[in-house]
Amino acid sequence: MSLENLSCQKSFGGWHKRYKHRSKELGCDMTFAVYLPPQAEQGGKLPVLYWLSGLTCTDENFMQKAGGLKLAAELGLIIVAPDTSPRGADVPDDPNQAWDFGLGAGFYLNATEQPWAQHYRMHDYVVHELPALVEAHFPASDKRSISGHSMGGHGALVCALRNPGRYRSISAFSPISNPMDCPWGQKAFAHYLGEERSRWREWDASVLIAEAAEHLPLLVDQGDRDDFLENQLKPQALSQAAKAAGYALTLRMQPGYDHSYYFIASFIDDHLRHHAKALG
Repeated sequence: MSLENLSCQKSFGGWHKRYKHRSKELGCDMTFAVYLPPQAEQGGKLPVLYWLSGLTCTDENFMQKAGGLKLAAELGLIIVAPDTSPRGADVPDDPNQAWDFGLGAGFYLNATEQPWAQHYRMHDYVVHELPALVEAHFPASDKRSISGHSMGGHGALVCALRNPGRYRSISAFSPISNPMDCPWGQKAFAHYLGEERSRWREWDASVLIAEAAEHLPLLVDQGDRDDFLENQLKPQALSQAAKAAGYALTLRMQPGYDHSYYFIASFIDDHLRHHAKALG
């Protein structure tokens, strides 16, 4: 599968690059960003952290705002950031043009309902198609970890919990922890998966963690001044489910922090070290 390079910037001795490719899984052109640390030019293969961004974001938000590239360069860690949904003239969007559904809001699941099912298969894209592409074109090993923010935090949790053996560690900032029980998740699930709530359980981290076949190192940071904390994110649901299952979750409530990338930039180094330790 061919890649078209869109941009290339040197950063901390490595390279930040953006690429476009045709996605078979999503049936459209997709863009992703990759940070290649300086060690990528020294031979050998490096571990990869996949970062999933939140509602309305693209591949650009994390790379430009999170402040993680300096430490990634020191750790020899490749970072890959995909877009948050399929894109293109043929890809359906929310008919009401709402920001929390449709384009920019793929929720990292495989849709089963029309007209979404043809394109909205972000789970299989993130878990299978994109890593295969990255490992074929870059000095990337099959040592993978996954992280994300908000909707992307939900995605990181679900991708890892549904696919034992695929990742070495998980982390999340302000994840949508119990989407079956919040307005964002209920809207997305009803459209993408249909009204049968039993199907929703397959995409809810607070349900999946109770049934996890593999217990990975899991770090979650949540700001206590996040405007979405009580209504949308519900970290305590994840915490309670993990405790009941004996899953070692580190949940850190960070006083004074909100939902923004100022919060992510404040703690991204902890997350990168968390993953680097697990990736060896």
